[in-house]
Amino acid sequence: MEYKEFARKKDYLVCVDSDGCAMDTMDIKHFRCFGPCMVEEWGLEEWRDDILYRWNQVNLYSMTRGINRFKALAILLSEIDKSCKKIPGTEEFIKWTEVSDELSNAELSRVLEKSGSSCLKKALHWSNEVNNRINEISEWDKIPFAGVKEGLAFAHEYADIAIVSSANPDAVSTEWEKHGLMKCVDLLMAQNAGSKTFCISKLLEYGYEPDHVMMIGDAPGDLSAAEKNRVRFYPVLVSHESDSWNGIKEALDRLINGTFDNSYQKQLINAFEHNLLN
Repeated sequence: MEYKEFARKKDYLVCVDSDGCAMDTMDIKHFRCFGPCMVEEWGLEEWRDDILYRWNQVNLYSMTRGINRFKALAILLSEIDKSCKKIPGTEEFIKWTEVSDELSNAELSRVLEKSGSSCLKKALHWSNEVNNRINEISEWDKIPFAGVKEGLAFAHEYADIAIVSSANPDAVSTEWEKHGLMKCVDLLMAQNAGSKTFCISKLLEYGYEPDHVMMIGDAPGDLSAAEKNRVRFYPVLVSHESDSWNGIKEALDRLINGTFDNSYQKQLINAFEHNLLN
């Protein structure tokens, strides 16, 4: 459903991220697709183990978790260029990631029409190959974390539910439908709808009070989107996802009873940041 067709039914709203938050799909995409494709594209087999470790650290296990794929690639290529082997065109690619308003395959294709940079060309080829590898992942390997179905069902008794994700909308819809999660969802706002900050701001226009809205997320970008809109944030902790979903009832009770105060929010954020920094 497009957000323009959406109608508020309840006084409370719960926004939920998909990859790495509700769906256990983030690790497998980085383990099987992103990192290995980078090693192959730039011929980095000699340093494979160290580079894959560093890729996963940047994208999964630190405060840059959930970073845009091209920004992550810029970080890794910069480090590789300095410590392993020279990567021609690195500076031009890094500059593009710093100044472009849109970091996507489509935008990179447009830039390449005017540039002969080998690094930009390889970055696009890498990104397309990543997408191909992701599409080859079995649907049976794309499953929700334990506790998600029950947590969403409980939340839906009291709140409207919106998926707010930066992933491909068709992929999100397919994955959630397959596991019977969409029946608890009132709206899907994914990659084509805009940033998470923008999506939450548009949802607030339907009359929800900010302290009646909670964003459930697993990455610093989710926290930032919540803070910019002055709504509550409930973290799903990396490597403790099931425990986080099993604890969702307390956060929802607090949201509904008006006890999701600044002290409780700070406690949640501290646990979230500590988990990524250690």
